[in-house]
Order: sequence, then C-alpha cells, then structure tokens
Amino acid sequence: MASFAFVIHPLDTDHVAKKFSIAKYLPEGVIEKFLRIAPPFKVSSIEGVKNSKREIPGWFIACPLTTQQMVTLPEKTVINKIIQTGKMAEKMGAQLLGLGAFTKVIGDGGITVAKNLNIPVTTGNSYTIATAIEGVKKAANIMGKDLTRAEVVVIGATGAIGKVCAELMARETRSLTLVARNIKELERVANTLLYNTGLSARITSDLKKALAKADIIITVTSAVDTVIEPEDLKPGCIVCDVARPRDVSKRVAQLRDDVLVIEGGLVEVPGDINLNFNFGFPPKLIYACMAETIMLSMEERFESFSLGREITVKQVEDISKIAAKNGFKLAGFRSFEKSISIPDILNIKNKAMTKGKIVNAKPIFANKT
Repeated sequence: MASFAFVIHPLDTDHVAKKFSIAKYLPEGVIEKFLRIAPPFKVSSIEGVKNSKREIPGWFIACPLTTQQMVTLPEKTVINKIIQTGKMAEKMGAQLLGLGAFTKVIGDGGITVAKNLNIPVTTGNSYTIATAIEGVKKAANIMGKDLTRAEVVVIGATGAIGKVCAELMARETRSLTLVARNIKELERVANTLLYNTGLSARITSDLKKALAKADIIITVTSAVDTVIEPEDLKPGCIVCDVARPRDVSKRVAQLRDDVLVIEGGLVEVPGDINLNFNFGFPPKLIYACMAETIMLSMEERFESFSLGREITVKQVEDISKIAAKNGFKLAGFRSFEKSISIPDILNIKNKAMTKGKIVNAKPIFANKT
C-alpha cells in the first residue's frame, strides 16, 4: 500500500521541551547529550491523505538533533543519524521519504541518504521555490512594485533553492544581485543565468551593501543565526524569508513597520488532511517541502523528485502543476508566524510612502490581489 514519511527535527532545545515536558527542567547541554544518543522516533500519523484510489498513510518521524548540533557535529555523524531515521521510515512501510529543515541541508542535499536507503528521497525544494516566487509576486503586486524596475536581491544564491529562485526572478526583473560567501560559486551561477535568461546579474559577498538598495529580497541561507537586521532594510522593501531557522531577525518586526517580511513556503493542504502535530500554524497549513512529499504520494510518484544541489526550473514548473491538480495552494501571507492581511500590507506600504522613500511604487486598489 502507498505510504510516505517526512523527517523533522527540533530547531533548538526549546522545541524538545514542547514535546517532552521534563526537558524544561534540564540544562541545554544535558538535552543535547541525550539527543545525540537517542534513536529516531515517530512524532505523529498524518491522516486524510487521499487520491482517487485510496487513503495514503503517512508519518512525521523525528531525527533527534537540533539545528546547532547538525552544523557543529561531524557531518558523517549527522548524516548517519538521518539515514537511521530513514531506515525507521522503511520499517514502518514508507515508500517515499521527505527531508525537512536541516536534514536536507547537511552534506550533499540528500544524495548520500538516498543511496543508503531502499526508498526514494525528496527534499521538497522544488515546491518550496514555487511557493516562494508566487508569494513574492503577489506581495509585490499588493505593495505596488513593478518587478521589472525593482532592485531584486537573492541571498544564498549558490544553494539549491537560491540558484533556481535567482533564475526565476531573472525572468521578472532587469536588476538582480546575487549574494553568497563564495565568489567563485557566485560567478558560476551568474554565468548560468546570463546563458539561460540573458540577464547579467551582479554578484557580491557584501550582504549589508546589497540589502541597502534592495526593493525585493529572497533569503534562503543555511545560517544558524539571523543575517538580516532592521538597520539593513530600506522603507517599503519586501523580504521573503524561505530559510529555517529564519534569516530575518525578530527585531525587524519590532522596529520596522514600514517593511514587509513574509514567510516563504507555507501551503494550504486540501480536504481533511490531519497532521496530528502542531507546527505553530493555523490548521491545514504546512511547509511547502512537506506538501511536496504528500502530493507526490497522492500521485503515487515514488521517486527522488527533488534531490541534491541541482534543482531545475522544469522541476519547479512540474511540481506546480501537480499542486494545482491536487488542490494545494499558497496560503495567505504570514509574517513572523502570524497571519498578515492585505489591509495590513497596504498599511505597511502607506507608512513607507509617508517617509517618502519607497521606490518603484505605483497606485493600487485595496481589493486587487
């Protein structure tokens, strides 16, 4: 029978305490030592996933390492832990494994994990990209920004998600800046964009300088700490934060009521799907990477759809069609884990315009979507 599993992990020790109340009373170091030796475990059953033939069971399975552990422990140790989690999914009967959060970042983007399992693996990156770009376009429309004239910046442009986001945005704008730490890798990405789209993108490792002029920012780094602070952003800019943990500091929400920060990759699931786990979202909202695993299972496409560092534009287009066919759609906008309405966004726009610094704006009606 068709089935699937999706790997999650605690972002930090506070998340562990939400699942195991005893962790509230333990020092962080003790919790991390326990997680390092703890086996993977089932978090919840995913119910109500159906196609035209049957209901398809699914599970969330925890890989018990925090984000900090995943980036500080030896890579081999972390990958072995992820493989161990995948083998548990196999024993439970899963025919497809989805990798979430940092389990798809460590190492080679899931390739080694897939080689050590007997079931296909997907990172969900194709649908994450699709929803991020869709969200940016809709937000720009509401904020009255002309994408062809906007200064667009992609942070983390050498990563699997960043490269494709950059190519898709290169089709929309005349001004694109790519940001990452490795200049040689940035040069390769820029050359590919020039060949594929005809747009000559600027490249830089100077994040603060790139942000200072940006109208639209897509940020998708694998950084553990935030990289964007309120002082970095100009009034009226839009930031789509696709990274988990987030790239944008919470200080932005506290200090900047004239910029729009949206969370990339949140999706409304169709029908009566019940995750039986609270991710801190309203009911029926999940990350796009999770949605990709679910919709591929609904289609009975048990394949490594998104894997490694070379996601293509065609994959993004294909998964978008699968999503539309099965009733998955971009959720309403959210900012720092809270819903944000169109009137809220228009209020941000008005505050930025009041300061007289918003650029590339055009008149827009409140009911335009």
